[in-house]
Amino acid sequence: MSFVTDQVCRIDDQLDRLQLQSTVPSPSSSSSPTLQTRSRSSEESEPEVDAAQDARSGTDTKRVEQLQNTLKALSTGSSSQPLLSSTRLLWLLEHADLSSEAAVAASHSPYEKELEWLLVGKATVQTYGLILDSFLNHIIPLSDDIWYWDEVLGSYFYSGLYMLQTSPLRAWAFSKEIYGEAMEKMSNMREKEASEVDNDQATGITASLSVRWQQFYGLVRQSVHNRRIGDLQSKMITPITKCRIEARRKQRNLRKLREMSASGLGVLMDEGLSFDTNDSDSEASKPLSRDRQSDEWKSIVAKSVSLMETVLQNVTTLETTVHDFEDIVFTNVENDPEGVHTEDEELFSQPTIITGKLKQILQVHLPNHAANTRKLAHDHGRPSRIIRYWPAAIVLLLSSTTLLRIFVRRKAEIIQWIRDLGDTTRDFWFNWVVEPVKKVIGTIRHDKDSEIAIMSKESLEGDRASLERMVVDFAVDNPEGGSKLSEAQITDLRTKVKEGDLTPVLKAYEQDLRKPFAGTIRGNLIRALLIQIQKTKVDVEVAMGGIDALLKSQELVFGFVGLTPGILVCLGLGRWLASTFGGRKGRFANQKKNRMIRVLRNVDRILTACTPSSNGMLSYKEHGLLLCEVHVLRQNGEQVLPTEINREFLEEINDLVDIRTGVERQLKVVERMRWAYWKWLQ
Repeated sequence: MSFVTDQVCRIDDQLDRLQLQSTVPSPSSSSSPTLQTRSRSSEESEPEVDAAQDARSGTDTKRVEQLQNTLKALSTGSSSQPLLSSTRLLWLLEHADLSSEAAVAASHSPYEKELEWLLVGKATVQTYGLILDSFLNHIIPLSDDIWYWDEVLGSYFYSGLYMLQTSPLRAWAFSKEIYGEAMEKMSNMREKEASEVDNDQATGITASLSVRWQQFYGLVRQSVHNRRIGDLQSKMITPITKCRIEARRKQRNLRKLREMSASGLGVLMDEGLSFDTNDSDSEASKPLSRDRQSDEWKSIVAKSVSLMETVLQNVTTLETTVHDFEDIVFTNVENDPEGVHTEDEELFSQPTIITGKLKQILQVHLPNHAANTRKLAHDHGRPSRIIRYWPAAIVLLLSSTTLLRIFVRRKAEIIQWIRDLGDTTRDFWFNWVVEPVKKVIGTIRHDKDSEIAIMSKESLEGDRASLERMVVDFAVDNPEGGSKLSEAQITDLRTKVKEGDLTPVLKAYEQDLRKPFAGTIRGNLIRALLIQIQKTKVDVEVAMGGIDALLKSQELVFGFVGLTPGILVCLGLGRWLASTFGGRKGRFANQKKNRMIRVLRNVDRILTACTPSSNGMLSYKEHGLLLCEVHVLRQNGEQVLPTEINREFLEEINDLVDIRTGVERQLKVVERMRWAYWKWLQ
């Protein structure tokens, strides 16, 4: 879908509406010719009624049926494919047989004449759409070539690279000129010698060939010497500067071709098939009489055909300026001798003349325009891929043996690198992604194997029980006051030991410190020290248990922390792969988004730098450039924006290309498009 499709469908509907308004129903028939031609989905009228009507009006039933079938084929029945190919359109015009003398002589009934006019109008609409589509297809690629020359002129490195790429062409052109000049001098010398040489053969074949070769070599050296003397002034300019001058010249010609084609597109869009009808069918919208209204739309069709023909003939003439081109087009259209007249004999022959012009456009002017545009784009556009990439291809070819030798010598190392890469990738996946995920899942499910702990639970309980036994045994062996401890005292002592109270041991330790040697010999001092060491061990294990409890409360957090590096690496690698090898969601989608942003910038630049007319509208050239940018914007929007958002985007585009609203309102539309659709363009 493009604005060409919308334009063709809109004009086709306008043409049908005008034909309905201008048709005068006969007293014997309540149906008009247009209603019969637009029976796309309805059934045909009854044969008996048509036959009776044709008999009263004097029309040819077969001729009418032939015209009606052709009209159905020319009508835009499908909005997705409204344009016919040029071959199909030519076949339909030939099948209608409007240019034959028999058809002109037989078409004297108003009914057949209206059918012929409607057929010519619809064929003109189809031709109009083909021309607009051809202009778009040839204008849009010129921007890429202009950008290429901008890149060449942007730095001396790219200018030098362009000089290297085109050096074989320059050498070939120079050799060709030298050879042609030498051969021309050689032929002149032979003609001069032929009049002076006798019929006797003075020398042999070998000698004559040798002499001729020496003469030719001397002429070549002389031509090269003369060219060097003639190019003394150009020697002051470096080869890179010459290439930059050539690049500027080609870029200037491409811009001129783009402006001329855009001006032609703007002229066709603004002036071609402009019926200026309203959507309402009220009587207030039809102030003209039916006959005058009929003559008016027929005149517009005839002038539009002349306009298309003139534009195609003059749009590729780069010697003229844009203003001169527009003046030539409008002057030729106004002075066209084959306009619509109201006399009967000329009115009846007018469809035949227009049909001949349409055939001439489809067979001659449109192919010539396409060929001339392609030739100009080829002559002034960027070089072919062979010219641009032959240095890299030669370098790769010359270094291929060295690269192959390196690969063969390091075959085992390369294979080992590939294996190591595979093992590293596999280990990373299992150790940093799979295992952390399993641990996180186990933590969520309270799996015992996944619990984080510095020490086991049984270690603290065993050390605490050992400390309790050691303190009780020490207290029993060294009772305070010399009396034996009862069971109640032992039980109370056990309870105090569990709470961390080691009073009996500490008292004995204090007493032994008064006489350390005696306590050491008797053994109570060393025993008290060992019990305190055990107490310190239990205290440390209690502290470690607190740390274990803290770690256990944050176990899920630590699990996600361990999983984060693997997830980040996988996400980064996945995004890189998606952007590099992805389809619509990857690199190409980003390219189209960037293209849409650049197109919006170009649209804003066109509207800002334009010189509007007195009524605030764009010129033909600027309108054509705007249409090209909008066409690219619409195509990329269909692939980037969601379906429901794209419908709203098309409404914005329709407001943007409506030049009747003025430049200021169009700039506001561009600003609204920027903030409204920035979410999908970032």
